Amino acid sequence: MNKKNIDQSLHSYVKNELVNAIQQGVYPVKSQLPTEAELCQMYDVSRTTIRNALQQLVIDGYVERIQGKGTFVASRRVKQTLSATEGNYSEQLRLQGKKPKIQVIDLTVVPSDELLSAMLEIDENEPVHRLERIRYADDAPLQYEISYLPWRKTTWLTKEGCEHSLYQLLQSHPDLSLAKTKEHLHIVLADEEVAEKLSISIGDPCIQIETHAYLADDTKIEYSIAYFHGEKASFTIERNYQKPTQTS
Repeated sequence: MNKKNIDQSLHSYVKNELVNAIQQGVYPVKSQLPTEAELCQMYDVSRTTIRNALQQLVIDGYVERIQGKGTFVASRRVKQTLSATEGNYSEQLRLQGKKPKIQVIDLTVVPSDELLSAMLEIDENEPVHRLERIRYADDAPLQYEISYLPWRKTTWLTKEGCEHSLYQLLQSHPDLSLAKTKEHLHIVLADEEVAEKLSISIGDPCIQIETHAYLADDTKIEYSIAYFHGEKASFTIERNYQKPTQTS
């Protein structure tokens, strides 16, 4: 094995050892890791190896490095898969060992303005449900969301029902079977309202996802804008390039 491969193996070994220590609570969230010099002594490796291992931990979201202060254990981001159609918000959080909760702030009927009539492809002033919710992970706010749905198709909607998966609720009605969603992702800065709902500062970066949901006949059933905590959420996007199997 040449020197380069040895260095790579050592860096992976140190990284895995530190990940195990973090997961076992040796280094709790927000605690400071030993200095680079101390880690060199602990693992009997070079400073370059330690720096490479720490850099990988930063990339993977396990730690954050604060200039002049040191390296600290980061709060693990909640991972969500945008391309998945199976598994709702609560299921994805439970699989990561986190406790999900959905709080309904408000559910009201409002007349659609010019924007909403265009987004939902309905007549202007037609009544729509305005649903405002916050999603939590381990009692910490993760997502603030405002959804709009045509009232004539969702007259039965209640606050209690919306404390669970909205899409599963829609799917329970035979004439409201969801077919697809189109989602647009942006990076935005939190305004006063978003900052208050997510317990962050005004101007902090957030991940904004604008969603258009369609029924099987291409009718729009929902338009929503969601804001995700920029330091607590991450997303995975899968693309499948496998060609369909040819059949004779």
